[in-house]
Amino acid sequence: MNNIIRNFITLASLGLAATALQAQPALKVVVVDMAKLYDTHFKTEEANAKFQEADRKATEQIEELNKQGQTMVDEYKELTDKAKSTLLNAEARTQAEQDAQRKLQQIQEKQNEVNTFRARTQQSLQQRIKTHRDLLLEEISKVVTDIAKRKGATLVIDKSGPSLFGISNVIYADPSYEITDEVQKEVNKDRPASAPVAPTTSPASAPAASPGNAQFNVPNVTTPPASKAKP
Repeated sequence: MNNIIRNFITLASLGLAATALQAQPALKVVVVDMAKLYDTHFKTEEANAKFQEADRKATEQIEELNKQGQTMVDEYKELTDKAKSTLLNAEARTQAEQDAQRKLQQIQEKQNEVNTFRARTQQSLQQRIKTHRDLLLEEISKVVTDIAKRKGATLVIDKSGPSLFGISNVIYADPSYEITDEVQKEVNKDRPASAPVAPTTSPASAPAASPGNAQFNVPNVTTPPASKAKP
């Protein structure tokens, strides 16, 4: 009797499991290239233009600060030459030496100003790029989800990202599973007629205050390292 009951319970369990499997929807996969959708989105093109303009302005400001610093270096050199001149009396040479020391301090402050400005500008621009990327990818993902559901898909795979081996996550996919072009058309349906042409550099890798640190130095003088920008 016990064996009969156990067999009945086993069969009932198998039946319930089979019913549950039958209730699950059949697997249907679609493939999408999120990187392509991001790079070709008109909002990315607009953002690129703004980021590159901000970078250009930052470059000009840094170049101007470097010019100011170089002028100070030239003035410092004149003062040090005065301090060594035998044509001046002792009092005049002492005054020139003191003025040179004050000028050196101003040069060091200008170097810190340039480096701090560059670091803060770069940090700000990178944060703007990240915010744009996160918000736009969220927006694109919603469109991808809507289209995938309309097609009855149960799984969406992004083929843009590399695997641990540095290759695409999708080795092969039948073109009939690809929805990238359909999503691209949907996300760009509101593209303004005056939208700029997509640049070759995407916001994710756009330059951020590309010039280097302060580009002026005092000959034969070691200046202290520039202070780091506060977050």
